[in-house]
Amino acid sequence: MLARLGTGLTALVLAGALAGCTGLFDSPGDGVTRTGDGVTSISAGATPADLSASQIEHPKIIATYGGVYKDRDAEIALARLAGRLLAADNQGDVAFTVTILDTAEVNAFALPGGYIYVTRGLLTLANDTSELAAVVSHEIAHVTLRHAQARSSRARTGRIVDRVLGGILGANLDVDQSSARAKRSLAAFSQGQELDADREGIKIAARAGYDPHAAARFLAIMGRFSQFVEGEAATGFDNGDFLATHPSTPRRIETAVRAARAIGPPGVPGADRDRYLDAIDGIMFGNNPDDGVVIGQRFVHPRLKFTFTVPPGQKLTKGDIAVVAVASDGSAMRFDGAEVPPDMALADYLRSGWIDGLLPQTIRIGTANGLENAQVEAKTDDWYFRIGAIRYDDQVYRFIFAAEKDSPEFRKGFHATLESFQKSRRADISRIRRFSIDVVTASSGDTPRSLASRMRGVNRPEQLFLALNGLLPGDPIAPGQRYKVVKSQ
Repeated sequence: MLARLGTGLTALVLAGALAGCTGLFDSPGDGVTRTGDGVTSISAGATPADLSASQIEHPKIIATYGGVYKDRDAEIALARLAGRLLAADNQGDVAFTVTILDTAEVNAFALPGGYIYVTRGLLTLANDTSELAAVVSHEIAHVTLRHAQARSSRARTGRIVDRVLGGILGANLDVDQSSARAKRSLAAFSQGQELDADREGIKIAARAGYDPHAAARFLAIMGRFSQFVEGEAATGFDNGDFLATHPSTPRRIETAVRAARAIGPPGVPGADRDRYLDAIDGIMFGNNPDDGVVIGQRFVHPRLKFTFTVPPGQKLTKGDIAVVAVASDGSAMRFDGAEVPPDMALADYLRSGWIDGLLPQTIRIGTANGLENAQVEAKTDDWYFRIGAIRYDDQVYRFIFAAEKDSPEFRKGFHATLESFQKSRRADISRIRRFSIDVVTASSGDTPRSLASRMRGVNRPEQLFLALNGLLPGDPIAPGQRYKVVKSQ
């Protein structure tokens, strides 16, 4: 399949075993183990039904977000942090599964029953342990306050690609056909719930020994990073849904400041900065190129060694389980992999019943770039479809084009895209960049511009440097202090 389902390991945190940790990066002990099944005990505030539902959702969430990111230092750091927070929330005997999701999105969330998720994109944005603790305690507070149950009962709406798939696949939208919608639902809290979770999360973090003022600090960082990534999709940076649904509004920052001051005056920010930076040094930054890269109108998959191009005017986006494109006229395209027996003809696959509104008389067999393909048209009440299947390297891939009605331009775009599919060339692969976080020490005379000059292959490097390090324009660089830069590998 096109998607990497991410069946890696997660860290199972037993809060009681970790409650006595004096530092986040102590040597791993009996309190941190590995598990692949994601089974947890029932947590405070979670019913058996909550636990059962979360156990079902756990593997779907991992698939939706591109799998589990494996980094031992980061896993141990997050596991110990979560253990301290849970103990501070009077859940010292609760087993929680903590998962780092392999996505550039800045996101974090928790489910009833003991599941905590943090993306590697969020890990790269925090600058010290207290900032990360502010996010995780906020998500734990959502569960403690039972916000997830209220959220799950609300209706959700889908995007155009969901509607397209609903039309062609008979509205049978499983996890690999609705990842964007699933992500939105994970972040769909009301403004009041967000403010309540901010206040409760700050109390939890403070009881665990973390700086309560880090919450306001990180809210401001998220706001600045959100501004940076506006329009930066082509470089692999993604707002995700956390930044969109957890906006760093003045009211939220003011609420966080007020809640922290009620606990105590501001201390010295970043007291554990160096230990945190050690944990994330070398972590991947941006989208994982192993699962395919969007370069303008072209998609290149270096591991599976193929490429294709969409027509001008189509905005191409790589999801975790499919590549989609949407045009300004409302037409859409989806590209993904399909499970097809090797002895089944492509025409028979198109006829096999998965397409609603199939027009069997339109089936055509062809070749392009030495590869066998089959094409067909379909029509439902709302959409007109052109579908293509290609067999390449013992795998079948499919293009699904949809528009409100057929037209010469729609037909031309479909055929051009289908016929552009081919084995990737060395020149295609050479354009792909892999990025990671590199922690460097500032020297006397260094400025944001001089440190940002080390970052090759990213847009607006100085603005990115400031956003990653929680700095404002004009802030000085402290000699001997360590900062995050993005390194091209």
